[in-house]
Amino acid sequence: MKKLSLAIIAFALAMPAIAQNQVVATVNGQAITKKQFDEYHLQNLKFVGQRKITKEVSLQDLVNRQLGIQKAKKTGTNKDPEVIAKQEDILFHAQISKDLENEFKKINVTDEDVKKYYENNKEYRTAHILYRLRAEPTPEEVKAALVQSSEIYNVLQKEPDSFAKYANKFSQTSTAPVGGDLGFQPPTRLAPEYFEAIKGQKVGFISKPVRTQMGYHIIKVLGVKSFDQIDKNLYKKIIYDTKRDAMIENYFKNLAKGAEIKTNPNLL
Repeated sequence: MKKLSLAIIAFALAMPAIAQNQVVATVNGQAITKKQFDEYHLQNLKFVGQRKITKEVSLQDLVNRQLGIQKAKKTGTNKDPEVIAKQEDILFHAQISKDLENEFKKINVTDEDVKKYYENNKEYRTAHILYRLRAEPTPEEVKAALVQSSEIYNVLQKEPDSFAKYANKFSQTSTAPVGGDLGFQPPTRLAPEYFEAIKGQKVGFISKPVRTQMGYHIIKVLGVKSFDQIDKNLYKKIIYDTKRDAMIENYFKNLAKGAEIKTNPNLL
């Protein structure tokens, strides 16, 4: 009797696992299990869209997905270089998440961290006049943009109050109609060269032409937020991201120690 009772208990405990392995559909012999269906349907219910989500709709989604995957394998799409690159990108991020997710959870950002960070990374309101350059400009194009921006800079040294007028006339950006005004931006939303040009400067400062990947900027400081005016949660996120990125950088440094890596700088 005791053995029978144990067998019944074992069977009862195994029932959920058995149920999860039940097959709700097959597509050309490929099974879609109850577990796969339940997980997908639950995720489907979390997104509101134009479709009414029912179990039948979720099942059809999984059938369609399997049909698409099977055709991709049959036609060789899974061997396409672009597809392989996307798959490798997914693997890249998945491996980082697997190895570092628990470490990321340990990152702690305090109010004191925010205050210390903000002392050297103020939030500025700026306007700019941009002479655009292509991603890979010729030396002649770079020279021409520098000459043009330098000419405007020299004029602004004599007419600083005319910045908005010249931005409206010459700046090659969508902010030209409003005098080049970008509003207040945290440092992480500005190009590093752009931010370094205004860092520590007072309202009214006008920079010399500054080269970024976008082109040459002439920048005017219009305002600076005090610590009490900033969005503390935004800056906590910025600091979190900075610490996370440092962990990722260190992670790859350690990986590189055990790898054989050869580079050809002359080809860059």
